[in-house]
Amino acid sequence: MARPPRFDTDQILDAAVRLAAAGPAGVTMSAVAQAIGAPSGSMYHRFPGRTALLAEVWLRTVERFQEGYFAALGSAPDPHPTARAAARHVISWSRAHPQEASLLLYGAEEFGRADWSEDHKERADLGSRRVLDSIGSLAEALGAAGPQDHERVTLALIDLPLSVVRRHLRAGQPLPPHAEDLTEDCTTALLAGVEAPRSDATEPEDCAELHRQTLAAGATSA
Repeated sequence: MARPPRFDTDQILDAAVRLAAAGPAGVTMSAVAQAIGAPSGSMYHRFPGRTALLAEVWLRTVERFQEGYFAALGSAPDPHPTARAAARHVISWSRAHPQEASLLLYGAEEFGRADWSEDHKERADLGSRRVLDSIGSLAEALGAAGPQDHERVTLALIDLPLSVVRRHLRAGQPLPPHAEDLTEDCTTALLAGVEAPRSDATEPEDCAELHRQTLAAGATSA
């Protein structure tokens, strides 16, 4: 009878995530094997090479994030609480999975997407299309009428929450306990502009402060 494998695929990918949190360059077949105490040659029974390993670790991570994100986007019939739930999910998931969140800050291209197999690229593209379609449907439900409104929805649900996550994780800091509430406040303020002119509107104080912090962080990291 064949001996069952000592390490399953998830254990290998878990070790790769821990290495990738500091950057994809640290994810090699030998480094992952060493991290789990396996012979380097045994890695090739699961992955044909480093490119496939990088693709799988990135795709498994982004798909796990997207699972909760799609659930948030379908959490309520009213688009406003749905949007707030989606923005909060970005923060709460990143808080619960800081290594995975740090990994995703690098993006697929930095994980060698150009050399991925067609199957891996199709998986990535499918997830991206689902996100874009879901955001588009939510924007329509909110009453988005043009490019500026659609840009506002994308900023509220994706760019702004990610800027909060990026600023803290790249600084090696945990997300503060108020991050979800502050992000939700800013999302609410941004989406209010989809339905009403903002010429005489002012941002909530906390949202304005977060915006200033985000700009400052971008300036120091450029």
